[in-house]
Amino acid sequence: MCGIAGIVNLSAALPAPSRELVRAMVRAIRHRGPDEFGLYRDGRAALGHARLSIVDLASGQQPLANEDHTRWLVFNGEVFNFVELRAELEAAGHVFRTHSDTEVIVHAWEQWGVEAFARFNGQWAIALWDTVSEELILCRDRVGVRPLFLHEGGGRVRFASEVKALFADPDVPRALDVRGIEETFTFWASRAPTTVFADITELPPGVVRRYTKSGARHDHVYWQPEYPRMQGDGARDADGCTLDEAVAGLRDRLHKASELRMLRADVPVGAYLSGGIDSSYVAWLARDAVRGRFHTFSLRFEDPEYDETPYQRLMVERLQSDHSEVVASRADIARVFPDVVAHAERPLLRTGPAPLFLLSRLVRERGLKVVLTGEGSDEMLGGYDLFREAKVRRFWSRQPQSTLRPKLFDRLYPWLARSPAAARGLALQFWARGIDKPDDPTFSHGPRWSSASALQRLFSSEMRGRMTADARPAAVASLVAGLPTDFPRWDPLAQAQYLEVVTLLNPYILASQGDRMLMANSVEGRFPFLDKEVMAFANAMPARFKLRGLDEKHVLKRAAAGVLPKEILERPKQPYRAPDAACFIGADAPEWVRALTTERALKSVGVFDAAAVTALMEKARRVAAKGGDVGFSNADNMAVVGVLSTQLLHQRLIEETHGGDDDGVPFRTEVHRVA
Repeated sequence: MCGIAGIVNLSAALPAPSRELVRAMVRAIRHRGPDEFGLYRDGRAALGHARLSIVDLASGQQPLANEDHTRWLVFNGEVFNFVELRAELEAAGHVFRTHSDTEVIVHAWEQWGVEAFARFNGQWAIALWDTVSEELILCRDRVGVRPLFLHEGGGRVRFASEVKALFADPDVPRALDVRGIEETFTFWASRAPTTVFADITELPPGVVRRYTKSGARHDHVYWQPEYPRMQGDGARDADGCTLDEAVAGLRDRLHKASELRMLRADVPVGAYLSGGIDSSYVAWLARDAVRGRFHTFSLRFEDPEYDETPYQRLMVERLQSDHSEVVASRADIARVFPDVVAHAERPLLRTGPAPLFLLSRLVRERGLKVVLTGEGSDEMLGGYDLFREAKVRRFWSRQPQSTLRPKLFDRLYPWLARSPAAARGLALQFWARGIDKPDDPTFSHGPRWSSASALQRLFSSEMRGRMTADARPAAVASLVAGLPTDFPRWDPLAQAQYLEVVTLLNPYILASQGDRMLMANSVEGRFPFLDKEVMAFANAMPARFKLRGLDEKHVLKRAAAGVLPKEILERPKQPYRAPDAACFIGADAPEWVRALTTERALKSVGVFDAAAVTALMEKARRVAAKGGDVGFSNADNMAVVGVLSTQLLHQRLIEETHGGDDDGVPFRTEVHRVA
């Protein structure tokens, strides 16, 4: 895994990109690839690379070229089926000089053009400069595991794995983007191509982009989520697959996906263990693929409410793994939160990324560079509570006056039946939002998005004015306008899965909680549930195999039966959560919390109304004084974390400088073709 950065002139009349500037861009993301740096530069392009050596340690340096040095590539990621692709390419006459997957990409582009990327099974962000046609080719993997940000201006396109590398260029303006902030306070994250920074865009997942010699830009979508159509009468098309066949098919594909991710590395590979089904099954499959020592890593919490230690240790005992743990406290979360936001490069409405930052640091301290995790299972196999809630709400919508149908929520959340009448009433009011509009394409997610967007009440009048002046439709309306043509013909579960993939999986789960927290400590994450074949198989599966009644991930539980402990297979679902507002409130709160929420600091950034934030923080302190975080509502938790992270983001990304002087890491590959 690595970091990439570069500058390409869209006009031949401009001077060659600056060598020192691209070196500074690379140094700004040195945490992504601390092993060695590389640089290619000619009259129109400069490509930079920070390498985390995992495959072909001896000869996989980048930038890397084809045989005649006419096409140069920098690449962040892994193509796990590169061995098979190389065999095809060699049979077609291509000659290789390294054993890396990087070189396979160059030759695959020569052989198949834009169709090459649909053949890849992996996770990647790619920049390829063709010196003959003078074209820049950019591409991201299917679901956006690896990031790629862009700035177009002054006749140049700049690209980088992280925004801070773009900000190493003084010609790139620094300001927050009103649309990106609005989307964050709706979906929890901005959706590509929008970012939270003005004039900075993100290449969408599943897209190949070409900048031609003339400066024209062409996008080719090679992948997007697809699901089976429903027939006109509402019945599903014949799936031709029994549940037992689906179980066997999923088991086989996950085994191959895990094996690929364990064996296609020239360094040891470990696994995360959360205590849930997803990570436990991945760890079991990974253990089956290797001999000798096997490393697992778990995150524990000082707060019992969030801790899953008994299940983690149960799985460790079964795996007989070399296990390491880190315990996260509220003080730990508050201490690292500024660095977490700086690495996430976006506001956060939850503190969840912070403990994962501590976990990846533990991995690096133990000497590993690569871990397998269970991300993607809930999105691909219908695992989230949101999917079950939507099913109950849809059932309720057929008889909205019924008092019996809402009692199904007690099966999802047994605590609800024991809650005070007021608490139960509030919960039902939340789920009743939009209950009269079951045909609304956002039916499944409407209550959640409405809850998050309510936080916009904290925005300043200046921010609201900028939102009003923005001619584009609001975040949800814009999303609906861009839905696939077949969306109305998909099963309701498939519709909900699609929305979850495009609004949360890519921009939050894989970014803020995934790539950024892993790469902050120079660790690569690999995700078997996001394997090309696993995703295709899962998406084609009938909804009833995934969500059987109210039993989520039913097909996965069957696949894992017999290898996972019964206690893990049958445990109630516990979504990953961490302490939120309580981390930043009280006598032990870090000084930066007070400094960033003064009237002066809030007015300087301009996103939030100072009086509203002051009232919020005073309320939070009163709640905390009564005892812990029990009294914090979901809205208050998101509000406190959202305000603090936005203020931190402005401080760390907009106000501070990036890049820096040479710190001794060598540019071992440096090619210059400038007169």
